[in-house]
Amino acid sequence: MPYFDAASSAPLHPIARQALLAALDEGWADPARLYREGRRARRLLDAARETTAELVGCRPDELVFTSSGTRAVHDGIAGALAGRRRTGRHLVVSAVEHSAVLHSAEAHSDRAAAGNGGAAGGDSGPAGGDVTYVPVDRGGRVAPGSYAEALRADTALACLQSANHEVGTEQPVAEAAAECRAAGVPLLVDAAQSLGWGRVEGPWSLLAGSAHKWGGPPGVGLLVVRKGTRFAPPGPADERESGRAPGFENIPAIVATAASLRAVRAEAAAEDARLRALVERIRARVPETVADVEVVGDPERRLPHLVTFSCLYVDGEALLHALDRAGYSVSSGSSCTSSTLTPSHVLKAMGVLSEGNVRVSLPPGTTAEQVEGFLGALQEAVAGVRAELGVPAHGAAEAAPAAGELVVDARGRRCPIPVIELAKAFDRVPVGGTALVLSDDEAARLDIPAWCGMRGQEYVGEEPAEGGGTGYRVRRTS
Repeated sequence: MPYFDAASSAPLHPIARQALLAALDEGWADPARLYREGRRARRLLDAARETTAELVGCRPDELVFTSSGTRAVHDGIAGALAGRRRTGRHLVVSAVEHSAVLHSAEAHSDRAAAGNGGAAGGDSGPAGGDVTYVPVDRGGRVAPGSYAEALRADTALACLQSANHEVGTEQPVAEAAAECRAAGVPLLVDAAQSLGWGRVEGPWSLLAGSAHKWGGPPGVGLLVVRKGTRFAPPGPADERESGRAPGFENIPAIVATAASLRAVRAEAAAEDARLRALVERIRARVPETVADVEVVGDPERRLPHLVTFSCLYVDGEALLHALDRAGYSVSSGSSCTSSTLTPSHVLKAMGVLSEGNVRVSLPPGTTAEQVEGFLGALQEAVAGVRAELGVPAHGAAEAAPAAGELVVDARGRRCPIPVIELAKAFDRVPVGGTALVLSDDEAARLDIPAWCGMRGQEYVGEEPAEGGGTGYRVRRTS
């Protein structure tokens, strides 16, 4: 069964499996002890740290292993903010960061709102502060100079991912890091998605990664704090990992982490070229074979193995189940696959279509035959889901015109129903007339403007709806 969700978790690399099994026999003892078994475990841990540090591009004493990539992000942000609390409590992040970063930012802001920790510049308590969210363009990329504009005299830390986990867009980390360094502000880079493909360039100060994203074992993250960066480890003191990652080290998994990173880097150039060509095929063929599709993300500055697209008039959960039945494992940022009923914050920040969203992230070894099979399965799955939802055929005969403004009340109905109801009724709107779609689904804020763009109609705007929800007005131009 082709597994096309490597961005969530890559299959365990064969080298990682071999290293893990070997280290289970050799690395079980306490590396802090001086007897033979402890010294053997310490040698394995030190060698893994040196290998990983070389591949990341830092000193071994700057790198610690954590229990996950999320833990590395949380501790990195908390430690950097605490270390620079005398400077200020302002945090800068991009609007499309991973939820691990955004949750830390929310907690930081919540602490400030609760008044916890006293006045800025104090020495005690996990005080919070305010957060600036840097916007992105429709490709998901922050603009050059945007981080320099967001920095202030009281900025303690800035965060920017190296590449986006949902749409694959690469961020200008080197430029942002230079802007931050010029202002004396450390930059933390979430490199979880890109570290398997190469080093993160630029004068960044902190970096987080996650082994299972590149084919290492789950449950191992890494945190780099470069020398000269003020850092106060959060939580009680611990003698492990320079006091920055408490708890007993999982040496077998750490050894497998280092071995897998070295292995995937050795294969990166060849796999980059091969997978990039397969992704280009998907980017070109999906709009050709499936009507009403928007491919999202930067078409050039992107990860080689990842592509995301959204299908109009499609329930995302039903589409993923249909593809699963056809034998293809993919993921989605659509609100109709989420228990929160809200669209992905990444798609929302980009302002692109969210319904029927599919993320394809190819693991190493994916073949052209598997991609061709997926393209055929996708076409059938989308057609089947649309037929079940009663999607009207585009270009159907014009119905009787509406008297006055056409109102489509789709409140209480999830995406993609509001847009489908609009499409069914829109032929009744005369040229120059308007339709008002009433919806209480957050996805409509993205999907109705996207429908207008794809159909060549004018999106007028939104307004509060009497009786609850939001009204979205559309003018017929042709």
